[in-house]
Amino acid sequence: MKQLPLFENNNLYVFEGPDGVGKSTLCEMVASYLSSIGIANTVISFPGQERGSLGKVVHDIHHEQLTTLTEDIHPASLQILHLASHIDQLEQYIRPALEKGMIVLLDRYWWSLYAYGMVNKVSKDLLHSLITIEKKFWGSAKPKKIFYITKEDVLKSSKLAIDLDQKYKELIKKSSDEVRLIENNSTIKEAFEAVVSGIAIGKKNDQFRAGRSYSNAKIIPPSRLKDSLNPTVVYDTYWKFAVKRQEIFFRRQNERRGPWTTDEILLKHKFTNAYRASDRVSQYLIKNVIYSGSQSPKELFFRVLLFKFFNKIETWELLKSKFEELTYSDFSFAAYDEVLTKAISQGRRIYSAAYIMPSGGRNSPYKKKHRMHLDLLQRMVKEDLPGKIVDSPSMESAFKLIRNYPSIGDFLAYQYVTDINYSTLTDFSEEEFVIPGPGAKSGIKKCFRPTKKISDADIIRLVMDEQENEFERLGLDFKDLWGRRLKLIDCQNLFCETDKYARIAHPEVEGVSNRTRIKQKFTPSPKGIIYWFPPKWGLNDKISND
Repeated sequence: MKQLPLFENNNLYVFEGPDGVGKSTLCEMVASYLSSIGIANTVISFPGQERGSLGKVVHDIHHEQLTTLTEDIHPASLQILHLASHIDQLEQYIRPALEKGMIVLLDRYWWSLYAYGMVNKVSKDLLHSLITIEKKFWGSAKPKKIFYITKEDVLKSSKLAIDLDQKYKELIKKSSDEVRLIENNSTIKEAFEAVVSGIAIGKKNDQFRAGRSYSNAKIIPPSRLKDSLNPTVVYDTYWKFAVKRQEIFFRRQNERRGPWTTDEILLKHKFTNAYRASDRVSQYLIKNVIYSGSQSPKELFFRVLLFKFFNKIETWELLKSKFEELTYSDFSFAAYDEVLTKAISQGRRIYSAAYIMPSGGRNSPYKKKHRMHLDLLQRMVKEDLPGKIVDSPSMESAFKLIRNYPSIGDFLAYQYVTDINYSTLTDFSEEEFVIPGPGAKSGIKKCFRPTKKISDADIIRLVMDEQENEFERLGLDFKDLWGRRLKLIDCQNLFCETDKYARIAHPEVEGVSNRTRIKQKFTPSPKGIIYWFPPKWGLNDKISND
């Protein structure tokens, strides 16, 4: 096997770090900047994104976009697949680019094989064997520099991210490579400047010498966003809608009476908040369901799913009025069924219209949907789903556990795991995993006309990563949630709401559905909301609820 030579002017730069810290965005920003000053470069990722490549297949398997698989892959098998994709990327793309003298910006390195393998309980001996194989293909080639990207809020919000950071730090201590720590804690622009100052190309390119200020550098959006997605006019509306909706959120806190906006569409029609957790039902769930009662995993899970199956405040309060406490220890299928059946017979709606809740199907022994859900909830707790979720290493793995139950599809499972994550039961980062719902898919189609194949989930990730740059590009002053940026769930929801908004604002732009009007009209609630968020977010002492 021919070994990759160690070039005198080796042009390989590696970007590493846990999911959600912004390394992929930084890769693309640096690539765009290099291109803007005439320097040949390429971004290559592990496992890979090139259409038709082995890396793309492994990527789709890892992110559940290869729908022909019906069973979970063993963690060791998955790491072996990643090794194969790394070798293929190295031989097919990295080696040829370096031999041409191009700068290669590599998104992930063999370090991820080790870090993710360790946190997923893969044998350490097996991982060392896999890494030894990969190093043989690297030969004497080494990165000129490894940029290890961290992001404080990501590391604080997820046990998985903390564990990964620990494993990466172990590698850094042992590494003979030059590693530079990049803290992506304030703006992506500052992190970009720190990366660029660490790239040295030669005397002809003074702008890359260490110590130079890049405060005036023009940052071009990631090439995947610019070149592959082909934004429409609705894409700018997406950001403008987020700003207007958040302005309404804050004005309603300070002004008892409207109008809170001059936007005719927002005045007449009902839209959710820019932040999902700010919505009335989510606020009720957090304050009155999650953090009111026992915090034991079994009881906490029981309350969250009991509320979410119906997703209706009135149904929860009906049950509360009939039983002293809503607990699993005192749960009676017959008693709960009697209350809900009577409510239905009186013409009351017990389910929210926000989600379409499927029935149990032909094989269900229950003709009434609520009976199927009561039985399903009882089964989940009996099978210790709460304990399994507590032990889950990631949001995605917890999502899969919920998804395995009948009548629960991808979208509902993602909504449920997000609600569970508001509690003390889990502590996942909301920047690690997303499932686009039908409305979001329609909104994405209205915002983009992709020239290359890219998944809706990846588009949402790109949009989340680029939010600060996009607000800056459009000259918009977005007031975030007391320092909390938009997360994947929020960006997903915003695509859904933009789809609705565009039915009137941009009727000529087609989405997935053929809907042309917005059904729900806006009616101000006479009751204000005292906002309160999961304590682990650290927001509640910043809120003024006067």
